[in-house]
Amino acid sequence: MVGIRETRRLPYSAEQMFDLVADVKRYPRFLPWVVATRVRSDSETEMIADMVVGFKSLRESFTSRVAKDRPNTISVHYIDGPLSDLDNVWTFRAISKTECEIDFCVDFEFRNKVFQALAGQYFDRAFRRMVEAFEKRAHELYGNNSSSAQIVA
Repeated sequence: MVGIRETRRLPYSAEQMFDLVADVKRYPRFLPWVVATRVRSDSETEMIADMVVGFKSLRESFTSRVAKDRPNTISVHYIDGPLSDLDNVWTFRAISKTECEIDFCVDFEFRNKVFQALAGQYFDRAFRRMVEAFEKRAHELYGNNSSSAQIVA
């Protein structure tokens, strides 16, 4: 299984970052490679959503169950699609009213071993672009409460 984890301290509240990550229907507006999303059902604690990701002419869709524990965690569990497994978890820890630490980890495995090998080579770079896209979106929505985000070792 390929996996990666990143922790960042951001100049936004835990609630703001939770809302941004939970807003799956707007992912195509700012996330690289997300072509379309469809939210099948949504409640305070759970969402079922389809996502189409693509690069050039390659398109794949998958369905996930999103468990929400506002404002602490968002856990995404794979239901159906081209992977054999996908799990990711966002954890939001309030540092102050205007600052939080986010921890994001994702693990996945393709059914196709060739795709799995390719993903392993490029996933780190793609993951970093996705995290940066969430940060940029937060800045667009909420402004900048401090000078910059910090990567926490």
